Amino acid sequence: MQRYFGKEKQENRMILEDGDMYHIRKVMRMKDGDEIEVVIDGKLYLCYLENNLDEIIIKEELKTPNDFMKPVILVIPILKEQKMDLILQKATELGVTEIIPVSMKRSMVKIGEKETKKLERWNKIMKEASEQSMRNFVPKLQSVTTFSEITKLEGLKLVCSTREKENTFKKFLQTSSNYDKLIIVIGPEGGLDIEEEKFLQKHNFIPVTLGPRIMRVETVPIYVLSALNYEYME
Repeated sequence: MQRYFGKEKQENRMILEDGDMYHIRKVMRMKDGDEIEVVIDGKLYLCYLENNLDEIIIKEELKTPNDFMKPVILVIPILKEQKMDLILQKATELGVTEIIPVSMKRSMVKIGEKETKKLERWNKIMKEASEQSMRNFVPKLQSVTTFSEITKLEGLKLVCSTREKENTFKKFLQTSSNYDKLIIVIGPEGGLDIEEEKFLQKHNFIPVTLGPRIMRVETVPIYVLSALNYEYME
């Protein structure tokens, strides 16, 4: 069943964004009586279409399963469009809670004045991925920030390091389940600059290795989140 995120709830009716209504009419080619799921304020409703698709009527509120994975914040570099889109989409599908883009020394892309448009586009990608993967909320996307700002985050803080050899991500998963929130920093192509990594370690970010293979930057979030899903799935 198709899922959408509601714009507004009015008594027994739901209001969707114009783009979602276009998707219902022109892409899915639904008809009156067809049912959809609508999420609003973290609650899930079963609805049906009525009045030539102009009205979305609430049929009942549905129970939603609790998320088995603790909150995960990904700190990622600014990347070229295709790679950035892939990370946002797949990280959303795999359960990320929040994504923070950071301009790093080795980042190959500087967005500058395009940030507002980029954020709008990225949020749309994450919304669509949340609907496709049947999530009950869209992960939060922060504005482009700095290393100084991410040091203020609270939780268990990791940095994926190509220099670390002993402290593996597997070892972390086996020994560190007692945390409320996990923050994971992923470097750009070529990895984090050594001074950036030292700065993070100085502010209590723990370096972990993902193994002897050097992965593409867009592969790392998929690897990390897949491992977390496997470890904590009930």
